[in-house]
Amino acid sequence: MRRRLRNVAMAFTLMALSGVLSVSQALAAPLRIAINSDPKADSVYAAVDVAKREGLDVKVVEFTDWITPNTALANDDVDLNYFQHRPFLANANQQQGLSLVPIALGIEDKTCLYSTRHASLAQIPEGGKAAVADDPVNQGRGLLLYQQAGLIKLRDGVGDQGTLLDVAENPRRLSFVEMQGPQLARAIPDVDVAQSYPIHVRAAHTIDPQHYLTCNGDTSGKYALAFVTRRDNRDDPRIEKFIHIYQTAPEVRAALKRSYGSERLYQLAWQHHTLGHDHLSEANQ
Repeated sequence: MRRRLRNVAMAFTLMALSGVLSVSQALAAPLRIAINSDPKADSVYAAVDVAKREGLDVKVVEFTDWITPNTALANDDVDLNYFQHRPFLANANQQQGLSLVPIALGIEDKTCLYSTRHASLAQIPEGGKAAVADDPVNQGRGLLLYQQAGLIKLRDGVGDQGTLLDVAENPRRLSFVEMQGPQLARAIPDVDVAQSYPIHVRAAHTIDPQHYLTCNGDTSGKYALAFVTRRDNRDDPRIEKFIHIYQTAPEVRAALKRSYGSERLYQLAWQHHTLGHDHLSEANQ
């Protein structure tokens, strides 16, 4: 009887040790995270440095577009990505047949209207060129900002889901130019007004990102960047540890301040908003 009890106790001990070893082995493998190549990446690299000191190896993979980070994640080329807000992810899941999920919030960028030709919205001329994102999600957000600026009026009820077909009134007869989101900041000198993110403007060096004509107001975290992974990877302890570092390390906060130049241009969304179950379903509509 005693021998049987010893064997049972030994079996439980081996099982516990096996669990510890499996977690340790998981933490030992490099975590692969996909990001966009812009100044915001500095905050990720700051978290990587802290993670390395804490025994977590992280490999950063940079992309210059908004499509490949999701396909790379879906194909298991990376374990995590950090570049998109949830409405963009929901559209990507639907359009590309993906099943990626947001698991934590990062920062929330403002989206603003910029011009190097005009000092105010009132100066934008009749027939002027206006740049807007070509993807469905960011175009809707940009057009809503143009409406809030008083430059156009959208069809009733479209909100931030509008397209150029939903422009009901265009009193200045603006000519809209569609382009990929990352290119908008570089196009500012070529148009009369352009929608863009301050962080992209800072990277493009076309104008001081704080010299905007107008920016969006509080969006309740809807457009906060999210840490995104595959459904089968949500409980990866490496991801949990890295996100904790990103959200708490002072080195990350310092990198964000340097990258943006002003805390007015972004928000630490995780301090003000949470990811509920509704967001998980929203991202997979």
